[in-house]
Amino acid sequence: MMARRGGKRIRMNDPPPEYEEHGEGLNESTSDGDSPMKRMTRLRARGGIRDKPPIIDDDEDDFFAPVARKRKQPGPRKPPGERRERVDRPRKEHIEKEQERVDMERDVTTDENSLYFIVRHSKSAIASIVDDWIEKYKENRDSALIALMQFFINASGCKGKISEDMPHPMEHTAVIRKMTEEFDEESGEYPLIMPGQQWKKFKMNFCDFVQTLVKQCQYSIIYDQFLMDNVISLLTGLSDSQVRAFRHTATLAAMKLMTALVDVALLVSNNFENAAKQYEAERVKSRDRRATDRLESLMTKRAELEENMDEIKNMLTYMFKSVFVHRYRDTLPDIRAICMAEIGVWMENYPQNFLDDSYLKYIGWTLHDKVGEVRLRCLQALLPLYDKEELKGKLELFTSKFKDRIVAMTLDKEFEVAVHAVKLVISILKIHPDILADKDCEIVYELVYSSHRGVAQAAAEFLNVRLFHLTSDMEETKTRRGKIRLPNTPLIRDLVQFFIESELHEHGAYLVDSFIDNNAMVKDWECMTDLLLEEPGINEEVLDNKQESTLIEIMVSSVKQSATGEAPVGRASNRKITLSSKELKAIQDEKVRLTEHFISTLPPLLEKYQADSEKLANLLAVPQYFELDIYTTNRQESNLQALLDKMSYIMSVHTDREVLETCAKTLEYLCSEGSATYTRCDVARSNIIDNAVNKYKDAIDDWRNLIAGEELPNEDEIYNVTISLKVISILYASHNLNPWNLFESIFQDVEECQSKENPGRTLPNEALIYCIEACYFSISWGLYFVENQCESNNVVMVCAELRDNLVKYMAACFELTRDGPTEQIQESAYQSICDILIVFSDQLSKNENENLRSLEYKSTLDEQLILNNFVQHYVFTIKQEVVQDETRIEELHKKRNFLASFCKLIVYNIIPTKSAAGMFKHYVKCYNEYGDIIKATLGKAREINKINFALTLLLSLIAVFKELQQQSENSVISKNSHDFSDLKELAKRFALTFGFDAIKNREPVIALHRAGILFAVGDVPEDPVAAPTRLLFLEVLNEFNNKLLKQDKKSNTEFS
Repeated sequence: MMARRGGKRIRMNDPPPEYEEHGEGLNESTSDGDSPMKRMTRLRARGGIRDKPPIIDDDEDDFFAPVARKRKQPGPRKPPGERRERVDRPRKEHIEKEQERVDMERDVTTDENSLYFIVRHSKSAIASIVDDWIEKYKENRDSALIALMQFFINASGCKGKISEDMPHPMEHTAVIRKMTEEFDEESGEYPLIMPGQQWKKFKMNFCDFVQTLVKQCQYSIIYDQFLMDNVISLLTGLSDSQVRAFRHTATLAAMKLMTALVDVALLVSNNFENAAKQYEAERVKSRDRRATDRLESLMTKRAELEENMDEIKNMLTYMFKSVFVHRYRDTLPDIRAICMAEIGVWMENYPQNFLDDSYLKYIGWTLHDKVGEVRLRCLQALLPLYDKEELKGKLELFTSKFKDRIVAMTLDKEFEVAVHAVKLVISILKIHPDILADKDCEIVYELVYSSHRGVAQAAAEFLNVRLFHLTSDMEETKTRRGKIRLPNTPLIRDLVQFFIESELHEHGAYLVDSFIDNNAMVKDWECMTDLLLEEPGINEEVLDNKQESTLIEIMVSSVKQSATGEAPVGRASNRKITLSSKELKAIQDEKVRLTEHFISTLPPLLEKYQADSEKLANLLAVPQYFELDIYTTNRQESNLQALLDKMSYIMSVHTDREVLETCAKTLEYLCSEGSATYTRCDVARSNIIDNAVNKYKDAIDDWRNLIAGEELPNEDEIYNVTISLKVISILYASHNLNPWNLFESIFQDVEECQSKENPGRTLPNEALIYCIEACYFSISWGLYFVENQCESNNVVMVCAELRDNLVKYMAACFELTRDGPTEQIQESAYQSICDILIVFSDQLSKNENENLRSLEYKSTLDEQLILNNFVQHYVFTIKQEVVQDETRIEELHKKRNFLASFCKLIVYNIIPTKSAAGMFKHYVKCYNEYGDIIKATLGKAREINKINFALTLLLSLIAVFKELQQQSENSVISKNSHDFSDLKELAKRFALTFGFDAIKNREPVIALHRAGILFAVGDVPEDPVAAPTRLLFLEVLNEFNNKLLKQDKKSNTEFS
């Protein structure tokens, strides 16, 4: 320890004025390099040893009062000719940005002996670089300090040089002013914000250098009244600069310097406590056992440590008031984020000094910051504090004041902020369980249904802490036959009730996904099936119908996710995630476990709920996630047969579409070729199909006999034919029924409906829809058979028959789409056409087999017009009907599917791009409903052919223009009308689709302009002196003008 120093001290300017307002708006200094305050000397500030750092007691009494925003007073104008300091401006786009960056780097790093160059490029450890600098400091502290000052200047991206020849090189105000004048006004970049791994590494090295410097100097040099006084003074001045690079770099350095000093203060504090204990232990000894020399030595050591602690505290207090207090509300979010991150470190590492309401308030105020990254840093600063049980007393007042804001942040638009906010609420719940009201908890509860998986899982963890955990006081329950219920039974009951009370009954998969990684109860299938199958005991509550349905939905969602490892739609990442071998093995293990459990429990579940369609639809999906080989390896063939028998019964008696579709898909999975269960399942499938076909033939024969005899079928006969066709259609979707030769019989009814030969004697509309669907699947299975299974000697005949069926089916569907008896039939026919056009598109023309090439179907212009008219009528026509929200949402979803089907034909170039002109014209008008679909189609259409795309956009604009002419008196459109403004807005949106590269889009933009000009001047009026009636269209065309090159604008003028 250095001896107490006497003589005159090096002054670091006077203390700062008191910080009068909590917040004066975001701060950006208006000084021209001068520090706004002078630093207190340690002698003046000491005034005795304090138990804790001096509080900034000039704030209002209420530490947590709202931040009062004051308008910043404008500074005095500078006289003409005086160089103005650079202020923050938006970055300019430089054509040669990369070259400028290289030039800047070269200028700043020409001196290979500079600290900046060494830290930037050296592969040596930062500690060795600091040691070398300390050696130079011991030899010549002035030159070493100048080198350190130069390091901070260079790290800010400034090319200015500080030399010993400068007058007063230690006058920091003058140095800052000179460096400000030499700073590159045009450069918008500096090392801390420059992109790339190399600059990220430099930022890390910069921070390490500052902290290592303090660490290596902690035993002597930081107390020499020279190094720290000068460094702190320089950084304080730079942090108050108007130059953003100086302000950002100096603030980062100052905050890291304070963090390093906090570590030193903690070490000194521990040493002081140890010395005090040793001194006290020696002092209480009896006089004959007491070592006087040791007592004096300990007394001296304690005094020295006390003095060192006092000096460090004063450094920290000065820097906090001179830098942090002004920069935590800086205009630059990065600076505010730095302040919040570092104050959190100080509070965590040295809570006895910094974990105080006078410091916590700054984090509390900044929780309201407009920038998500800053809010995130606040939460990250608080989380470690709440995780420590011993600190909860110091956080109580802060929690009560800012609890509402923290809870509100769980709904933050920045998902990462919301995740951390939920985690912080969890920590608050653990240490202050009574502070959260029910309404606070309910806000977090609902987040388990969030579309963001991280937020939802954090909310689930909150629920685990508050509700879903086992406690020692839970009573053991038994079933009616005396079986002890599993431990998770009460939790699953609570989860079911929670889901029901949430009233979000279509989001069971979301609920399961939230809990699946942090609560084992959602995978406790044994407990779930036990609740469903076992009769409740005497003291148990009986599950009602709603609870049973909810439990089954949760169980099946859990089975699905466990077997696939896939999150629900909307929760999964857009990026394709490759699972590790360990994760794949875990999924496979889960699949085996659920198979072993449900093999024996599923048949009785199906037996119990065979009359309930809602429950069956869920339960029948479970076998789709089985490991089928376990049926044979575990000798479970009897359970397989029981399952197949139950499925056969369900297919024969049920009429619910969802039940039938799920059963058909499950049967398809069980009949997977190559599986050990294939033979047994294929036999069962044939029996099911035979039964369905026989029912259909009986029903249709009865129908046709009645019609031939000119009798009207009764309700039973109508029901039989409709349901039998429904089952056939659903089975056809998953299984090839072509061997049963049903196409001709089914298509006969489609053809009769299309031809309108026997009005009033055709099948019911619902049955006709099933006929259209079944014929589509028949043709699709026919193509699959030709491509994969057909023998070469039969391929010609099979392809000819398929081609014949395809042509007559498409002709009938186009006619039904154009003029079908009901909207539902038109919709079904339209959807089938779109799907067939994709399946039988020009991809077949590239096949090696000429018979397959003959199956390509090319639509005619008339057929394309039918599709376009359907879209215009069914998708873009607004019906003024008063309907419920749910119905309106379903209707919109259906319309979006129709539009997407049409757009696929454009995107895959199956119909020409110009067919989309009628759709594109609705881009702005229907943006809320279909904007995403049309925008994606615009992008894909541009990739197909840019010129055709440009001319299609023009066709859309012309179509709208003509519509306005028709609506206007004498075909004269008002330039100031709302409709014409909408047309210009549409043109502006179209212009944006060309992007910023005018050279790449030169030809299409020229073609659009010239065709547009020809349209505008093409309608010559009879009056020779009258202007063309379409001349106003040139204003619409003007929206594309900024996409033309300069020379093309001139040539277009000559063209016109």
